[in-house]
Amino acid sequence: MNTRPCCQTATRDRDNARRPASRWWRGGEIAGWIIPSATLVLLPKCPACVAMYVTLFSGIGISVASASNLRASLLILCVAMLLGLALKRLCRLLAAPYSPYNDLVEHRQGRG
Repeated sequence: MNTRPCCQTATRDRDNARRPASRWWRGGEIAGWIIPSATLVLLPKCPACVAMYVTLFSGIGISVASASNLRASLLILCVAMLLGLALKRLCRLLAAPYSPYNDLVEHRQGRG
């Protein structure tokens, strides 16, 4: 007895369906946004304060010039991480098969 093609299609679609995100993966994604954001918010403007924090938390003293370079490096690193996360999120939204953003893009391009 042959099965109908519609039943086979439904079974194949179910096998290819995306699994829901696990709590660990979701937590990692949220931490990826929180850690650079909190670092930017808590990063002091004064290089002497950065040197004091490094000394306070690690016990290693650094010069004010090194603290200034460290502050600039942390600033660039955090902004780059946030931009990368935002770009990744935007690409994921635009690549979704039934995304409302795809409808908006197609409408603006005259295809919808």
